[in-house]
Amino acid sequence: MTSKRYKKLPEKTKDLTPEVIEKILPVIKKNCTTKFDESVDLSFQINNKQKKNEINIRTVVNLPGGSGKKVKVAVVCEDAKSNEAKSAGADIVGGDDFIEKIKAGELNFEKLICTPAMMIKLSKLGKVLGPKGLMPNPKLGSVTENLKIAITDAKSGQVEIRNDKDGNIGLSIGKKSFSDDKLIKNFSAILETLEKEKSNNTVKGDLIKSAFITSSMGVSYKLKLGKSI
Repeated sequence: MTSKRYKKLPEKTKDLTPEVIEKILPVIKKNCTTKFDESVDLSFQINNKQKKNEINIRTVVNLPGGSGKKVKVAVVCEDAKSNEAKSAGADIVGGDDFIEKIKAGELNFEKLICTPAMMIKLSKLGKVLGPKGLMPNPKLGSVTENLKIAITDAKSGQVEIRNDKDGNIGLSIGKKSFSDDKLIKNFSAILETLEKEKSNNTVKGDLIKSAFITSSMGVSYKLKLGKSI
């Protein structure tokens, strides 16, 4: 059932002419009529069905303005590195005992980081961690000896960019309470990352077919990206 609040929001916004983010952000914020600090969310449709191969993007980007979210970070490491992980701000730190808890289904964290030596043991839990998108990955910086950098990045606004089988990417660029400047910087960082991904893959034509922006409880608007990606 549609709420009274939602009924007051603009209708058929997806039919409007695409606009650049600078013009749409004030409208998005105006539509944030809930009592909580709504997220500002992006949705991309990419051209992942190529003739010779299918494009699968999985990377991370550090948002310069932060994400506005508190991320619960867990670390699997050797005893000798546990103090380093705790000092860097990890919420949960453990070794073999912690791996057994994960194996039993204790997944009370949003980001998992581990050292290369422990990854051998953790890799056996693919069926537990994989479906949740929690398996550490060296390409994403979550399998590393430098726990301090990995934990700091995860806590300060690092987000993952990953498309599903239909070519959809969804992620947040911050909160309604963020300044427009901060949200635009985060948006630009995501576009730069996607541009690099296009260069790294053999993409015929544009990588991004369409882009939309909305808030957690708002309505969606088409985005004009300004240049071809």
